[in-house]
Amino acid sequence: MTLEIRGLYAGYGKINILWAIDLDVPEGKCVALVGSNGGGKSTLLKTIAGLLKPSQGNIRFNGTDITHLRYSEIVRQGISLIPEGYKLFSGMTVQENLLLGAYKITDRKVVLIQMEKVYEIFPELREKRQQLAGTMSGGQQQMCSIGRGLMSDPKLLLIDELSLGLAPLLVELLVKKINEIHERNKMDILIVEQDVETAFSMAYYGYVIESGHVTLSGNAKELLENPVIVSSYLGL
Repeated sequence: MTLEIRGLYAGYGKINILWAIDLDVPEGKCVALVGSNGGGKSTLLKTIAGLLKPSQGNIRFNGTDITHLRYSEIVRQGISLIPEGYKLFSGMTVQENLLLGAYKITDRKVVLIQMEKVYEIFPELREKRQQLAGTMSGGQQQMCSIGRGLMSDPKLLLIDELSLGLAPLLVELLVKKINEIHERNKMDILIVEQDVETAFSMAYYGYVIESGHVTLSGNAKELLENPVIVSSYLGL
């Protein structure tokens, strides 16, 4: 396993959000985490990324215990978080935002190679590289946010709400891009999504989290046919 989480408890201050979470991301696989608003999905990603500290439990990445590492140290381990809502610096250009994602890389040639890889995946960003990030459409900002996350050359990509606020055609395009990134780089991906059908169509394995507890897990395609998923999330 690339990412192994065991018995994880985490939250905000004295308010606990996650309860005894067990979750794995196997090497070279895309795993989806779904659930309703407030269920703890984003909290889990922030905890993995080092933005929140767990009160109990263990997180291991490629055999290394990263449970109590800081965000910057976890980036250096090879984990990159694509946050919900883009979180770009709107007054900076697209290229400047991308460069921020490569802050751990000291070799300028490597930075330029990474940027070229991002532009190959998202040619729209090359065309708009001198445009202020805040003036772009939501879909373009999501591309920039993903591109910034790729600049650190991660081994594991954490994606929080890929489709949030975007039109279906844009979501379809972004799904293709994520699949391309996954296949091209054999990159491990943990994606959080409210759109269950989109998430499980991309993933090898899936987890359902409700009120901070994992309530279901299994093969993603099989979960799409699970009666609980069909009635609770697909509205059928």
